[in-house]
Amino acid sequence: MRKWLKDNRGFLLFLLCFGFVRTAVADWNPIPTGSMKPTILEGDVVFVNRLAFDAKVPLTDWSVARLGDPQRGDVVTFSSPKDGTRLIKRIVGLPGDVVQMRDEVLFVNGERAGYTDLAPATEILTGDVEVTAVRATEHLAGSRRSVQFLPPVGALRDFGPLKVPADHYFMLGDNRDNSEDSRFIGTVPRRLLIGRAHHILLSADITGHWLPRWERTGSAIR
Repeated sequence: MRKWLKDNRGFLLFLLCFGFVRTAVADWNPIPTGSMKPTILEGDVVFVNRLAFDAKVPLTDWSVARLGDPQRGDVVTFSSPKDGTRLIKRIVGLPGDVVQMRDEVLFVNGERAGYTDLAPATEILTGDVEVTAVRATEHLAGSRRSVQFLPPVGALRDFGPLKVPADHYFMLGDNRDNSEDSRFIGTVPRRLLIGRAHHILLSADITGHWLPRWERTGSAIR
């Protein structure tokens, strides 16, 4: 065993450094669902900066230093407070904000979101059911993002008002009618935030024979 360790110490050191970087500094996440359409698609692989908010002990939620504050509009990965599943959503409510939804229109602190650039899009649901979606640009409190709305399929379109607790964040998926977010799992404590999603590293069309989507590779997440 000692000889094996000596012969392979370079490779073992590489694995140790690689593991440290991925669990404490930077990570990448394959995206299996469409909850963040049209911003992030199924088959995208996103780069996640784990040092955007906190420096943590690897493989734990223990923060050793606060490095930055999450901002409204950030796309972040986090562990679900409901069951620990890793999710990726957008922050729409900061600590102390009052968040509400009326007939799918978002309000933060009483300010109503505006919606522009409305355009139809085709969306394929489970079971290859094709529906017509509506995509729009949502403007609210100095931030904006592309969002998608589906025909009524039992989604939660009215919510709150809810005041976001201290050190917690309210998350929504950009695909508003197909996202398990804070409407269902509750607000997310800061300790469960993993990092900020910055860029799309790679992208493949999982419904089209895994063909590369070169136009998405390297693009920034906004």
